[in-house]
Amino acid sequence: MIPFSILDLSPIAQGSDAGASLRNTLDLARHGERWGYHRYWLAEHHGMPGIASAATAVVIAHVAGGTSTIRVGAGGIMLPNHAPLVIAEQFGTLEALFPGRIDLGLGRAPGSDQTTARALRRNLESDAEQFPQDVVELQDYLSDQPRQRVLAVPGHGAKVPLCILGSSLFGAQLAAHLGLPFAFASHFAPQMMMQAIALYRANFKPSAQLDKPYVMLGYNVFAAATDEEAQWRATSMQQAFVNLRTGRPGKLPPPVTNYRDALGPQENAMLDSVLSCSAVGSPETVAAQMKGFIASTQPDELMITSQIFEHSARLRSYEILADVHRRL
Repeated sequence: MIPFSILDLSPIAQGSDAGASLRNTLDLARHGERWGYHRYWLAEHHGMPGIASAATAVVIAHVAGGTSTIRVGAGGIMLPNHAPLVIAEQFGTLEALFPGRIDLGLGRAPGSDQTTARALRRNLESDAEQFPQDVVELQDYLSDQPRQRVLAVPGHGAKVPLCILGSSLFGAQLAAHLGLPFAFASHFAPQMMMQAIALYRANFKPSAQLDKPYVMLGYNVFAAATDEEAQWRATSMQQAFVNLRTGRPGKLPPPVTNYRDALGPQENAMLDSVLSCSAVGSPETVAAQMKGFIASTQPDELMITSQIFEHSARLRSYEILADVHRRL
C-alpha cells in the first residue's frame, strides 16, 4: 500500500492560541510516528490568524526534536519569500541536527496577500517568475560541488531531498524537468489535478535525486465513529474556507450543525469544488472513498490533512485513518 503522511498547518482554534497549536502539532507528530505515518509536513503561511506554522523551519525543528523516526519537512516553503541561500542554511542546519529525516518542499505562491508579501520581502522584485531559477540556485547550494562562490554553511553537501509543490500545470512541468517529486495541492485546489499528474508523468526526466516520477497528492480526511459525527466535524474546515474566500480569515471555528443548509448556492458550489478530494465519515465510509480516489489517481503517496476543531477528535481521525490504511 502507498505511504500515508501528515500535512499540518498547526491550526489555531477559536478560544486558543499559537502556543497551544504548536504543542498540539508536536503531539500529533508523536502519535503519527507511532501509527506508522511516513512523513510530517508543515506549511508556510503568513498573516493568517488560524495558522501557526509561519516560521516553518522553526516548527520543523520543534517537531523533529520531539520525534525520532518520522521524516519531517516543509510542505512547503514559499521560495519567492526568501533568498535561496537562507533556505539552504536553514535546511542544512535541520539536516545537520536530524540527519536523514528532513524534506524540503518548495512552492512559488506567496502564502499570503500582497501586502504581507511586501512586508516579508520589503519589495516584490523577487517574484514567482523567478521560481525555477531560485530552485536551481538552492539545489546548487545544497550540492557537494556548488558552482557559486558563496558557500552555504550549514547546507553545503547536505543533499536535502527537494519536492516541487503546485496547484497548476506550471509546478508539474518544473518538477518533471528537474526530475523531482511533485506534490499537488488537491486538498484545496483540485481542479487541474488529473491534467497535472498526466503532464508530470509524461514529461519526467530522471535526475540524481529521482529515477522515476513520484506523485504526492493532498487529501482531506474527517474520520469519526459515525458518518454524522464526521460530517459535523468537517464543518469547521468548511466555515474556514468560506470565511477565507469572503475576506474574513480567522481562527478555526467550532463545528456547526447543518452548516451547509444555511449557505447559498454559490458558497455550496465553492465547497463542493475546493473540497472534492476528501473522505468524510465512519471508518467504512472513509475506506471506500479513499479506495476510489487512489484507484482513479494512482498516487505514490497521500499527504493527509485534517482540520478538526478539537485536538482529541483530530487525533482520533488520524488514528482511524491509520487503521483504515492497514486494511486497504
